[in-house]
This record gives sequence, structure tokens and C-alpha cells, in this order.
Amino acid sequence: KSDSDTYTCDIGDAQSRAKLVVQEKPCVFTKELVDTEVTEGEDVTLHCETSKSDSPVKWCKDGKSLRNSSKYNISQSGFEAKLVIHRTEERDS
Repeated sequence: KSDSDTYTCDIGDAQSRAKLVVQEKPCVFTKELVDTEVTEGEDVTLHCETSKSDSPVKWCKDGKSLRNSSKYNISQSGFEAKLVIHRTEERDS
């Protein structure tokens, strides 16, 4: 993207110009979430990977955003995003 600019080619007094626009490649999942089973009361880790390092990832359950809390631990490092659900209960399904 930093290569976006106006480029010129000079030949004597003549000049040709062109504007180059480099569009950012969309971020996609390179490793998606997988269905997981866990015994009630255990912690479980869900993780996925993205094609861009440190892409903003939002974790949701039932359409609502999750945040770090005593129940959820959300982390991200490089291409990998993780959600740890502590002390799972049936309602976490």
C-alpha cells in the first residue's frame, strides 16, 4: 500500500505520469474455528488464524460481543486469535 503514489517517466522535455493505487488485500481466515466438545466445568480454548498479522478480531456469542472477564480470556498474537472460556457450563454451548 505504501507504493501508492504518482510515478513519472521523463525523456528530455517530455514527461509521462501515472497514478498507482495499491489496494489493501482483504483479511481472510487461513484457519477457521472448529466444532469442539468439552466436559462441563473444564476450560476450553477456541482459536483461528488470519491472513494478516494482528488483524482486529471480534469474538461473539449469540450475536453479542465478548470481552475479557473472569469467564472469557481473549488474546491475539500475530496471525492467531484465541478465546478461552473458563469453567464451561451448558449455557456456553
